[in-house]
Amino acid sequence: MRLAPETLASPPASVGRFAYDREAQEIGIVHLGMGAFYRAHAARYTDLAMSAGDRDWGICGVSLRSRGVRDQLMPQGGLYSVTRRGAENETTSIVGAVRSVIVGSEEPRGVVAALAGPSTRVVTLTVTEKGYHTAIGGGLALDSPDVVHDLSSALQKRTIYGYLAEGLAQRRTSGLSGLTIISCDNLADNGPRLAACLAQFLDLGDASLRRWVEAECAIPATMVDRIVPATVTEQIDRLEARLGFRDEAAVFTEPFSQWVIEDNFAGARPQWDAVGTQFVADVKPYEDAKLRMLNGAHSALAYLGLRRGHTYVHEAVADAQIAPLVSRLMLDEAAPSLPAVAGLDPRAYAAALLERFANPALGHRLEQIAMDGSQKIPQRWLPTLRYHQQQGEQCPAILEALAAWILHVRPGGTSVADPLEHTLAEIWRKAGPAGVVRGLFGPSGLFGNDWTATPADLAFIELRLTGG
Repeated sequence: MRLAPETLASPPASVGRFAYDREAQEIGIVHLGMGAFYRAHAARYTDLAMSAGDRDWGICGVSLRSRGVRDQLMPQGGLYSVTRRGAENETTSIVGAVRSVIVGSEEPRGVVAALAGPSTRVVTLTVTEKGYHTAIGGGLALDSPDVVHDLSSALQKRTIYGYLAEGLAQRRTSGLSGLTIISCDNLADNGPRLAACLAQFLDLGDASLRRWVEAECAIPATMVDRIVPATVTEQIDRLEARLGFRDEAAVFTEPFSQWVIEDNFAGARPQWDAVGTQFVADVKPYEDAKLRMLNGAHSALAYLGLRRGHTYVHEAVADAQIAPLVSRLMLDEAAPSLPAVAGLDPRAYAAALLERFANPALGHRLEQIAMDGSQKIPQRWLPTLRYHQQQGEQCPAILEALAAWILHVRPGGTSVADPLEHTLAEIWRKAGPAGVVRGLFGPSGLFGNDWTATPADLAFIELRLTGG
């Protein structure tokens, strides 16, 4: 038996469920990118807010290209479960906030119509780092084939900018209000970055629309935090045995969740603050702490752990050779680079992170974290390296992790899932182990605008690359 609205007539007593009439809720949110993280995080906050009495924030999900999530959710009427797995127990709840899912590659007009819908007030996005098509050094990657395609007159769009431009243009023509557009991706300065790239895209097509967007829309910065591993079939099988029905869209996550949003909305906002979200004047201190400590440690665990033959985060953090490096990265390297944040004790935060990483119930695969490293390390490691370089100091833990990443993207080694895979391979082929670090982090290197390695840093990393 498949999870569906009729299944909820008699759910197991152990299963939580939403407390509102789904059919009575208008679509208030359009979400671009219906991955597991969104379903376990922002969509869950929306579901809780409506269960607490908020209304008309139903979600229309958009998958830009793949049919997979639509085919999981829509046979279930948009319903899915979120299972929070602690080290010793787990709890499951059914989420009802998602009302429909559209596949952009099949229904481009449907996506634009949803964005231009009169009840739509908020757009949220989780399209991963590479979905923003950001150029090295910042700004929109104007040479991206997908960006070039969407700047043409083609109906079929491939990027968030193409769809947003069409939807916002229709809203302007119809005399509707602007939207609040919220990035829920784990990016430094995600709001300003999205705003700048969208403005650049609009300038190339319709400068008057850019001015309208700047006057009528809001694009707040956010910080998101919840570990959501990719779901595997074995988890769905075990959940079916426990619940008595099968949920093909199930997501599994940790008990911890945090969402911090800049208090900058174009109009009405969901009552997310009633269910734990923080609305603040400045997100950056929270964002920097999370990116440099949690995400920086996560990436280090991924590359160092994979090199030592581990599969999961909890295995890597239990490795006696890796654990001291991760603690040093968080406490001695990342923490000093951060401004003081009210209520944040770096030592307590690091201890809590290590406890979260050690949760064996999550089964968080290192290769999932290792994906798209070229898009992640500029914000997770390089700001910390820059800070200490200005103090005349080195960051041995991050340099060890950086060496592991460089080896990870070496051609002919492990399978590399990275949008710059071919660029990285070409730098390796031309420079070899003795010169690849300069090709990446030297004055004219690929990431030279973000951080330039000193001679001592170059020597440290090169020694690891050559087996020292």
